[in-house]
Amino acid sequence: MNVRRFVPAALSCLILSAHAADDPMLLEARAAATTLPPKLLTALNDEIARVGPEGAIPVCKDLAPAMAKEIAASSGWRLKRVSLKPRNAERATPDAWEKAALEEFDRRAAAGEPPATLEKGEVIDTADGRVYRYAKALPTQALCLNCHGPQESLKPEVRAAIAEHYPNDRAVGYKEGEIRGAIVATKPL
Repeated sequence: MNVRRFVPAALSCLILSAHAADDPMLLEARAAATTLPPKLLTALNDEIARVGPEGAIPVCKDLAPAMAKEIAASSGWRLKRVSLKPRNAERATPDAWEKAALEEFDRRAAAGEPPATLEKGEVIDTADGRVYRYAKALPTQALCLNCHGPQESLKPEVRAAIAEHYPNDRAVGYKEGEIRGAIVATKPL
């Protein structure tokens, strides 16, 4: 191992971690963004147990955006889920900043960083003014594979329900642990 390369890389990771710990906007964005996934997983588990994976598709389609709106109303952070392979292109196609964050997450995961730890936050200028943007990688969980796993492993009734709800679906072929997308939190400054 080349110590000269390792030490600066390790120091820069420590500096970035220390900076993130001191960044109140990042902490606030993380708190808002990480509220949605556990609520969504609980609702999905409950609905899958009740009606099966094909019947649970409306949880991600309809309930998740409603949950995001509730969190936005209480936190002031607008939340949305994005993916490089969106199921719902209208809601989940990333803009340029989100696409760059997702591509960065993929590179970092390929380099060995655990997907569950990947996040990015920064102040950016937009056409509507300055905002703080935050993205947190969403790794594919075992539960997600019911609808997002390899096409050939999906139950026929799941494939039919996806085709009905999402005729232009691109969100299949994932393995557990792969980055499915990101949750993005945005707040005007």
